[in-house]
Amino acid sequence: MATNGAQAEHPHAVTELCDEGGLLYANALRTGRIAREDAAGVPCLMEFALLHPDPDDPNWLRPVPPSVALAQRLNPIEREITERRRLSIELADAFEPFMAVSAQATVSTHSITVLEGFERINAALNLATDQCRTEMLTVQPGGRRPEHSLIQGLERDRPLIERGVRIRTLYQHTARYSPETLAYVDQIADGKVEIRTIDELVERLIICDEAVAFIPTRDDRQVALELRHPGLVRYLIKVFEFMWGRAVPLDAGAPYETAADGITDIQHSIAKLLVEGHVDEAIARRLGMNVRTCRAHIAKLATALGSGSRAQLGFLIAQSGILNQNG
Repeated sequence: MATNGAQAEHPHAVTELCDEGGLLYANALRTGRIAREDAAGVPCLMEFALLHPDPDDPNWLRPVPPSVALAQRLNPIEREITERRRLSIELADAFEPFMAVSAQATVSTHSITVLEGFERINAALNLATDQCRTEMLTVQPGGRRPEHSLIQGLERDRPLIERGVRIRTLYQHTARYSPETLAYVDQIADGKVEIRTIDELVERLIICDEAVAFIPTRDDRQVALELRHPGLVRYLIKVFEFMWGRAVPLDAGAPYETAADGITDIQHSIAKLLVEGHVDEAIARRLGMNVRTCRAHIAKLATALGSGSRAQLGFLIAQSGILNQNG
């Protein structure tokens, strides 16, 4: 029982020999043997084959020479290294015929990568942001965001800010009325962070250091593209700068003030999309609001223009000239 208890107190590897074990082993090497009872409290010496029974007296133990003990430990490691080296040579030989083929299409093959699933998408985003050193541009369409996604954003953005990376983010005007989004903005408030809002955004976009961009390819955002083609990334930066120049700084006040014609900016945006033939759901999605809020704005717009029907509203919008005023 005492031996089992002692073993439980020595759970370590041979590379981390306990102090007591090291002292007893060194003493055994100097004297040529050690009493078994002296080693009872340090069972690791027997477990690691550093001591063996004295063939002439069962009450004594003899030390195994360190050169022998080392060889016994190294042999299986060296065999594994040899096997791994053989495997690496076989793998290199197997892929060598394809190297010349892939070298001819390196740019086209690796400049666009399809990322499937949130886990792989987030892993690629995390790697890109970890490597970002100068500036990150983001377009974040949609209305209110789940708290967990904002927490993830904070965890990803804070190291960037600490490294001095400039962050410019575009939201839709509706984000100004999202408590979760405003709380997130308050937590990352910094001279290196600039946030603007605009009435309409098409889709999410993230660009790091003018080197890599990410865009979704499905509405459920389960599939995204990682773009590293310089021409594509430059084009997306120009798109971002076009929207940025037309956006309103977040600290510049609400952009939904009523104009002289009695119609707010957001209602001007809705009017434009109505004339283009979009249904309520599509308008709400493009402006980052829920359908109920969108319909409430449409009702106010109809009242302001004196419209009694949806069909008449489109005619009155065109006749009123409000779209020309807004442009």
